[in-house]
Amino acid sequence: MTALARRIGIPGAIMIGLGSMIGAGLFFVWVPASQLAGEWLWLALLLAAAVATLNAMSTAQLAMRHPVSGGAYAYGRAEVSPAVGFVAGWMFLTGKTASAGAIALIAARHVWPEAAPWLAAALIVVLAVVNMSGIRSTVRVTTVIVTIVLALVVTALVWSALGLPTASDTGLAITAPVEANRVDGVLDGPLGVLTAAGLLFFAFAGYARMATLGEEVRDPVRTLPRAIGAGLAVVLVLYALVGWATTTRLGDALASSAAPVADLVGLGWLHIALLGAAALASVGSLTGILAGLSRTGLAMARHRDLPGPLSFVWPVTKAPVVAEAVTAAVAVAGVLLLPVAQLVAFSSTCVLTYYAVAHVSAIRGARRTAEASAEPGARPVRWWLPRWVPMAGLALCATLVATLPWPGVVAAAAWLALGLCVRALLRRA
Repeated sequence: MTALARRIGIPGAIMIGLGSMIGAGLFFVWVPASQLAGEWLWLALLLAAAVATLNAMSTAQLAMRHPVSGGAYAYGRAEVSPAVGFVAGWMFLTGKTASAGAIALIAARHVWPEAAPWLAAALIVVLAVVNMSGIRSTVRVTTVIVTIVLALVVTALVWSALGLPTASDTGLAITAPVEANRVDGVLDGPLGVLTAAGLLFFAFAGYARMATLGEEVRDPVRTLPRAIGAGLAVVLVLYALVGWATTTRLGDALASSAAPVADLVGLGWLHIALLGAAALASVGSLTGILAGLSRTGLAMARHRDLPGPLSFVWPVTKAPVVAEAVTAAVAVAGVLLLPVAQLVAFSSTCVLTYYAVAHVSAIRGARRTAEASAEPGARPVRWWLPRWVPMAGLALCATLVATLPWPGVVAAAAWLALGLCVRALLRRA
């Protein structure tokens, strides 16, 4: 059985998107990004936000045209070719599995640093079980988490705006060696701003989760564009405020901060609450990522791009339990074997490639729509996305990938080559 049930409305879709974007990146990525961009961090944030907005616009248009599970995997197959769709799906699975590992590690570092890898592995297993119980459970858990985390982060922002003491002022700051959050293989000088933008994009990319759940959304043509737009708007404002607060209030201490958002506050109980919020936000983000990964695996298995058993949906919960279990197992291996900063860089490379495929699909879709509308007697086909949007988005995605740490880019390219070989073998069987 491979059919999913449409159980998510606009509020639930928005919460899944917010839970995916208001996650580990909000509490971690400022440190390595500030090391790369320095006083130009605001420009890196602006560039990452621009890329995210263009990606969201192409994704929303394609989600209206193809309201099915799989996101850019489904769009690439339908608009370009099955092979191009596979590239998107394979890179999404790879990049977001790396994201899942990074997020779990960031959460564990805020709770129990000494045992972070094992705690992160246990967290992944628990959340995979939650997702296996059905998409409604995912929405409920995410809604509670987003509400709590937003309240605490807004409190920290108000504290900063009032100029109240930071954790450094009161001796509560949690520090780490500057090298602990440094990413190797980066570009020096002004191009470091581009690399920082690529890392900051890691924090914005959660809106893809709504598109990958397209088969479980009620009235997707109406729901998905509204949910993607609303979720991204909230997050753009929030990230701009957090970026301002961490850079202006922490100053030079940001480079050695292990918990930059919590370090904005010098009040003991609130500082501890913000550490908990970082872990909780990571849990919410991780829940949405694991759900999106399993749905993409399901879609790929349906088309024989991955082994067939991954397409099994448990009739009791209407959840792809096999894909969920396999995704969790791979993510656990990542947290036990790789450091968090390299996971972030590798994830950004893969996910930017995924969105590049989405833009190519949108460019092709616009062309096909124009050709269909020009045929004699044909009814005009609705396509609201301006053609320059996917073109600009594709160019920016390619630019950021080119400036990301070269070890991650090389590893992603090698992994994609391996995936194409596996696909060829599966299709011959």
